[in-house]
Amino acid sequence: MNGLIGKKIGMTSIYSAEGKNIACTVVEALPNVVTQVKTIESDGYDAIQLGYGEMKEKHTTKPLMGHFAQAGTTPKRKLVEFRDYPNAKKLGEEVSITEVFNEGDKVSAIGTSKGKGFQGVVKRHHFNGVGQSTHGQHNRLRAPGSVGASAFPSRVFKGLRMAGRMGNERVKTKNLKIVKILPEMNLILIQGSVPGHKGSFVVIEK
Repeated sequence: MNGLIGKKIGMTSIYSAEGKNIACTVVEALPNVVTQVKTIESDGYDAIQLGYGEMKEKHTTKPLMGHFAQAGTTPKRKLVEFRDYPNAKKLGEEVSITEVFNEGDKVSAIGTSKGKGFQGVVKRHHFNGVGQSTHGQHNRLRAPGSVGASAFPSRVFKGLRMAGRMGNERVKTKNLKIVKILPEMNLILIQGSVPGHKGSFVVIEK
């Protein structure tokens, strides 16, 4: 699995060679640092751990400080493990955009979606409400309607679509296209939307 850690900057649009306007998400992917190399002999599987984003030493625990010191790097804010990395990497080595991605590649973006708080069934599950606003129905436009059976089984089934906390969960969007790479600015332009808010960490997998 090939990939990098980046930070979502925002959205923009560019024009293709045919003159078509393409909406893109801008991801800043500064060089990732290899903070750990796992092997079958020592860990039971092959993987590398990449670090991204600077973190102050006062906010870093002592075990993590030792972990980063072993890799010869400063404390990193985000750590992600990639299994079966195609290119052999050494501890403390940097991985740049151009080593991993090319323009036109299809990738997957993994991030934490925006939190929406406690939401009703209309926003959360796209319900239409109970029905009309006439015939005595004055306050049922956004109501969930009936949720349980009668005497049997006399309970509400688990997993029923109801109101509750929405968003703030891990989301993976597949088959996104890299339309442009700006290596001098460490930027990747990905066609379409990428999960997460501005400034959030995003994992780009190939």
